[in-house]
Amino acid sequence: MPSIPNEFLKFIIVGVINTGHYYAVYILMLHVWGLNFFAAHMIGFTSSLIGSFFLNTLYTYKVKPTWSAFVRFPLTQLFNTGMTAVLLYLFVEQFHMNSSIAPLAAVFFTLPVTFILTGRILKKPCKKEKPPVHSYIK
Repeated sequence: MPSIPNEFLKFIIVGVINTGHYYAVYILMLHVWGLNFFAAHMIGFTSSLIGSFFLNTLYTYKVKPTWSAFVRFPLTQLFNTGMTAVLLYLFVEQFHMNSSIAPLAAVFFTLPVTFILTGRILKKPCKKEKPPVHSYIK
């Protein structure tokens, strides 16, 4: 699959853009609109999740965005968040890694798995249509 490295690079680029998008919306909601930090986080997270969905479908994986994929897409974030939490606990509490460095180390494990999971969710093939009746007739 020669497109995987290209998709992986695009996935990383989308992640960087998505992080900037989240942070910009968060700061805007927090300091310009004066919202509570948690409300600002939720708006930023939701906005960046929607943006990430469209960037990943149209740019990274070059697939048509569908409602079905849109509904399943947040599962990638749940997985990423859960896996990161487990890794942070292990790195900090069990391996005594510096807590400032631990999230960076976790990315090396979560990024490839999240990439694969996201690709599977967004590139899930449509159900095959039955061939027309006339194709059975010779």
